[in-house]
Amino acid sequence: MLSQPLSKVLGKKTADELIRQGLLTVGDLLHLLPRRYDTWGELTELAQLVEGEHATVQAQVLRSTSRRTRGGRPAALMEATVTDGASTMDIVLFGGAGLMSHYAKQLAPGTTVLLSGKVGLRRGRRQLASPRFQVLDDLSEDEREALLARPLPIYPGTDALPSWKLAIAMRTVVDQLGDEDVPEPLPAEVRAAHRLVDALTAWRWIHCPQDEEQWRAARRRLRYEEAFVLQAALARRRVEHESTHAAVAWSLPGPQSLRADLDAALPFRLTAGQVRVGEEIATALDSTVPMQRLLQGDVGSGKTLVALRAMLQVVGAGGQAALLAPTEVLAAQHRASLEHLLGPLARGGMLDGAVRATRVHLLTGSTPAPRRREVLAALAGGEPSILVGTHALLNESVQLPFLGLVVVDEQHRFGVAQRDALRERGGVTDPQALPGSQERRTPHLLVMTATPIPRTIAMTVFGDLDTAVLDETPGGRSPVATHLVPWEREPWVEGIWRRAAREVATGGRVYVVCPRIDVTDEELTDLAHGSLGVGADEPDTAGLEDLVSALGEDPSPARPLAAVTEWAERLAAEPALEGVGVGTLTGRMSPAEKTAAMEDFASGRTPVLVATTVVEVGVDVPGATMMVILDADRFGLSQLHQLRGRVGRGDRPSLCVAVAGCEVGSPAYHRLKAFAETLDGFALAEADLELRSEGNVLGAAQSGRRSDLDLLRVTRDARVIEQARGEVQAVIARDPGLEHHPDLAAAITERLDEESQAYLERA
Repeated sequence: MLSQPLSKVLGKKTADELIRQGLLTVGDLLHLLPRRYDTWGELTELAQLVEGEHATVQAQVLRSTSRRTRGGRPAALMEATVTDGASTMDIVLFGGAGLMSHYAKQLAPGTTVLLSGKVGLRRGRRQLASPRFQVLDDLSEDEREALLARPLPIYPGTDALPSWKLAIAMRTVVDQLGDEDVPEPLPAEVRAAHRLVDALTAWRWIHCPQDEEQWRAARRRLRYEEAFVLQAALARRRVEHESTHAAVAWSLPGPQSLRADLDAALPFRLTAGQVRVGEEIATALDSTVPMQRLLQGDVGSGKTLVALRAMLQVVGAGGQAALLAPTEVLAAQHRASLEHLLGPLARGGMLDGAVRATRVHLLTGSTPAPRRREVLAALAGGEPSILVGTHALLNESVQLPFLGLVVVDEQHRFGVAQRDALRERGGVTDPQALPGSQERRTPHLLVMTATPIPRTIAMTVFGDLDTAVLDETPGGRSPVATHLVPWEREPWVEGIWRRAAREVATGGRVYVVCPRIDVTDEELTDLAHGSLGVGADEPDTAGLEDLVSALGEDPSPARPLAAVTEWAERLAAEPALEGVGVGTLTGRMSPAEKTAAMEDFASGRTPVLVATTVVEVGVDVPGATMMVILDADRFGLSQLHQLRGRVGRGDRPSLCVAVAGCEVGSPAYHRLKAFAETLDGFALAEADLELRSEGNVLGAAQSGRRSDLDLLRVTRDARVIEQARGEVQAVIARDPGLEHHPDLAAAITERLDEESQAYLERA
């Protein structure tokens, strides 16, 4: 029944309109759930009606007529006069000529009718325009009372197919359903444990409820079913993946190992969180089950060191590790940071290298050809080393025969396909085997993020990734005070530059971030460049969801967005900053220019740096004490938090000033308010999820309102998801192929489209 075309169940006109909306089958229509439920409300006497109020009346029709309008739309209207025995009022409905003629016949004189709508006045008489109505002549008193209490499902209708027509179509379909027509994905013991109604009852009650209790019970059942089916899809794919894919087990490092040498050389102690998470990752690497782990840690929590220790476990055992970064600036910073942490341990094969040592290679689109050939040859030859790079690592010319671990930093900058492209090449079973060996195994995967994007949180809750959380901040970091400044408060804006001068005078450095590079640039294009720090290997299309959602709120602001070139000139002429060097940094600059700009900033030659969001991630200047974000309402929460993370990296108090021009109550206002109220990246991620939804949980979209969830919401229903996960694991453990649960297997197939199936295959 559920697969039956709507054209065989409903009238052709209704079915054709539903098909135009993408609803082809009975099952498709059933999944069009009511947005909300309404009721008729308490009856009101006509004499007591007040203009502007929403009222429900029971009355008798005195007269009714329909007529065409003179040109334009709507084509016709139906007018009627009704009475409750003491007073009268007018009714008017608009629509097509045929429909209005039909309404006039329904509301023939003498008909008793229930009407609900907003009361208006026309020529001094009370009127209901376009009210809901229900003819009562064929109903008993008891049935009339039940009708008043019955919830009315409200659907996302259109002009051609309004909510009330959808409700009629839905009732027609639901009335034809039998027990044999509706599959039951939930095992009986699960339904009993949670006191859930069966599937057929749930569909009947959610579309045709007799009271509020019924539709609430139906929604609870269908919400749990949704969690259960999605968990089952993830669990079954994971079991299949683990049974058909294997990784090299990299032995736990002993006291005479590369990782132990690093630990002994560190000038500080690891935090308890770094030790705990490090051991979790080390154990996962010492397994042939491919690790899929999300390393969550707020800005400055020490994720890079945790990732380095994991890479040394692989490299020290003869394997290779790759660290994928979204920008050239960040990749270069990572390479410098890793070499600084390793010291002599990073100088393998050199006279001043340690006894046990490796090498850290850098590969980006701007790497000179001779150096590129040298790096590629060393890697292809199987040198146990760490490779740091940008999208250039995804090029097929990069051969890593003994790749054992892929680390992805700031994963929200990469699509799922990009994240998995490097990993899918695999590594050989034995690091000592010949590079040409065809026996391949899947590398382990470690994904790092400081501010999880909505889909990441969703997939974490749904169980796609194991999680490791760094919930401590190493000593030496100072808190960052955050202030919001509206553009219209000009004295406040001017005060920002006086404060910047004081920061510079006491040895600090000041970032000024703009959403555009040039005044004449297209906004979205330059937000892309600014966000990614575009270089030869960095496309300008990845990671733009934050920016697109922000721009979508107001694509044509009255005041031009701040641009780097404009503000660099303005600050150079700012009296408060007289004598202070002002530099610039954008994604359009060459790698050499970027490096020089950062060196000038860090050294103090240009202690004020006007930049795009190329400085968003990875840039580490301990002397930076002030971050100014111009047009902050044009950035997403994760970007704002990352930008704020560029200051407070030393032991001096720091501040972040966000200058914005958004209206109070707008989405941008709520985003900035959340940003200013907490420094906790995890809390901001939850706020981001609330503001932007989960995104397509089983597809490629990172966030937004096109969620493939019907009733389930990650932030609200985490407990439901956890319960479903535990019960699904028990089912899959007993029946991995779901041979004994055919309805559940069918629900998974029906639920997942080809894109979602492909996503699960990759994940």
